[in-house]
Parts: sequence; C-alpha cells; structure tokens
Amino acid sequence: MIKTFLNAFGEYFLLMGKSMRAPQKASVFWKLFMREVSDLGINSFGLVVFTSIFVGAVTSIQMYNNFSASDFPIPTSFVGYASKAVLILEFSPTIISLILAGKVGSYIASSMGTMRVSEQIDALDIMGVNSANFLILPKIIATVIFNPLLIALSIVVGIGGGYMAGMATGNWTTADFTTGIRMYMPPLFYYYALIKTLVFAFIIATVPAYFGYTVSGGSLEVGRASTQAVVWTMVFIILSELLITQLVLS
Repeated sequence: MIKTFLNAFGEYFLLMGKSMRAPQKASVFWKLFMREVSDLGINSFGLVVFTSIFVGAVTSIQMYNNFSASDFPIPTSFVGYASKAVLILEFSPTIISLILAGKVGSYIASSMGTMRVSEQIDALDIMGVNSANFLILPKIIATVIFNPLLIALSIVVGIGGGYMAGMATGNWTTADFTTGIRMYMPPLFYYYALIKTLVFAFIIATVPAYFGYTVSGGSLEVGRASTQAVVWTMVFIILSELLITQLVLS
C-alpha cells in the first residue's frame, strides 16, 4: 500500500512538471483560461455567498453566547472582532476551500476522466500537443487567481451575515459590531490566510486533475476517480493546513 502511494505521488509530481510549461499557443491558452475562470470561479459565487452568510451568522451568535456565559465581563464589541478573526483564520479559507474541493474537484476529475476514457487526451498526444499542459495549466492558474477572490468575498459576506444576525436578534448594536470589526489584527493573520488560500487552490486544481488524467476504464471508473479525487483533495487540504499553521503561526 505504501509503495502504491509513493508511486502515485511520483506520478503526480511528474504530471505537474509536465503541465508547468509555457503554453504552446498563447491565444488558445487564453481562451481555455477564461473558460476555466467561468467554470471554476464565477459559477461558485452563489454557493460561496450562501454558505458564508450563514457561517458568519452562526459564528457571531456562538461568540455572543460564549461571551455572555463567561464569568468575566466581555464587551459586546468583541463579538465583531472574534467573528472577523475566526472567519479570516479558519472558516473562510478552510471551510470554503473544502466546499470548493467537492464542487470544483469533482468537476475537474469527471471532465478530464471523460476525456481520458473517450480517448480525447490520447488524440491530443498523437497530434503532438502537450495534453497535460493544455488541460491542467489553465485550471491551475484560474483557480490560484480566482480562489483568493472567493475567499475574500466569503470573509466580507460572512461579516455581513454576522451583522445581520445581530440586527435580527437584537443581541448587539451596529456601533458595537463595527467597533469590533475595526479592532487591530496582526498582519501575520492576513498573510496566513492568504498563504493557506493559495496552497489550497493549488491542491484543488491539481489533485482532481491527476485523478481525472490518469483514470482508465469506462464511465464507472470515472465516477470512482471523481469520488477519490474529492476525498484526497480534502485530506491534503487538512494536512497542508496543519503544516502551514505550524510553519507560519508557531
């Protein structure tokens, strides 16, 4: 099992090395890139906004309840600060990335797997096209560029969801929540969130691409590869988060 895992890991790095080359034709690459931006980024707007509103609302309510139950008096304004910190440090980069791993990862793996079993990738190779570069590089660049925008949107919308939760419940005022949001936060926290987002974006684009590119068989195997791609993408996201947290925040 360990040997199989190491072989798969080696194949993954070889495939990424093959894909990380200059595009053979810039105009074709640009068209593919814009298509991937639409498929992998813009089409995820609704899901990110919907999830972030409720995550922000639940986070703010939980913070308020914990502060209210504390034996020490904690100002209500700290609800805004705590919600902002939790969203920036953990919920938006990690939870949204895990959700995108399911949505985007399954799409990448299934679409590339279908191309593999229908011999479209073989046809590209026969024509002398670097199929890995042609298919994978636009996905990597589109995801790495667009995912930070989605995470930033998630943070803003999540804070807005927390504000709306306070207005709906009457637990805190606009002034209290705004004061908390404006409290100072170390720049390292923002860098940490950005680094995580970029690493997660790379994983979301490349791991499913590997499973889709290397699938063999028929439609049943494509479905299995899509499921495996989502599972392993989530596993690598969680493991990489542990490593990044230790390296950046320790």
